[in-house]
Amino acid sequence: MKSLILIITLFILVNSSAQKADKHLHTSIQSLLTNFHGQVGLFVHDLKKNKIVEINADSVFPTASMIKIPILIGVMDKIENAELQYHQTLVYKDSLLYAGVDILGSFKNNEKIELSKVIMLMLTMSDNTASLWLESLAGGGSRINELMDGLGMKSTRVNSRTPGREMNRMEFGWGQTSPREMAALVEKISNGEVINQKTSEKMIRLLGRNYWDEEAISQIPTDVFIASKSGAVDATRNEVLFVNGKHCRYVFCICTKNNQDKSWESNNEAWELTRKMSKLLWDYYN
Repeated sequence: MKSLILIITLFILVNSSAQKADKHLHTSIQSLLTNFHGQVGLFVHDLKKNKIVEINADSVFPTASMIKIPILIGVMDKIENAELQYHQTLVYKDSLLYAGVDILGSFKNNEKIELSKVIMLMLTMSDNTASLWLESLAGGGSRINELMDGLGMKSTRVNSRTPGREMNRMEFGWGQTSPREMAALVEKISNGEVINQKTSEKMIRLLGRNYWDEEAISQIPTDVFIASKSGAVDATRNEVLFVNGKHCRYVFCICTKNNQDKSWESNNEAWELTRKMSKLLWDYYN
């Protein structure tokens, strides 16, 4: 009899914590995807009601600049292990330059900058020179990928400048992930489950200072806390958000690839889809 009661109790606990599909929201989201000229994957998790929507959520997509979240975790792991210090002074070298319009790339050779400010440039401005420098300081792509594996991420990987991942880089670029995994990674950080509670809290604060706020973020009221990272290359536009509002709390990741519209104007098809999706979610949860 006691064994039967234990089995029933475990069954109730497992099923009460299981994520349930939000069929109504799924239908509304699916209607937005009709006639999109590219491939879309997304994962949404309502953290209050533990309901999800998943569409191509386990398909692998290029991360573009969303790979900077795994790089952040790699750097913070080094800080936690006292191999780096958050406010330590670094010396910039011309050899670190990644050609483009980055702020850090405009520095003169031998200029000094705090590690914390390099992290800020990577996340807030999505500075690629800063990001590649931090990838190196974190121990390289192989070390970051080990950390991802330890967090249960099987698709999320750094490809660029990472031995053995040259073919992946040709297909996906700097990094790769799935909508489910990138959303799960941000959710783990928001729950204090990455490295430790204190470090996770720091990472969430850092991810809450995004300069690039004209797509998904633009559809959410300004008094709501949002931690986010977006990414874009010609045929890929992505965004992941943790939204903590008064009446709602959710994680949302949208990834696209092979997009026909490769333009960089605000009416880009994938960016318009992202804004519509974000507005739909905010209105639905509120």
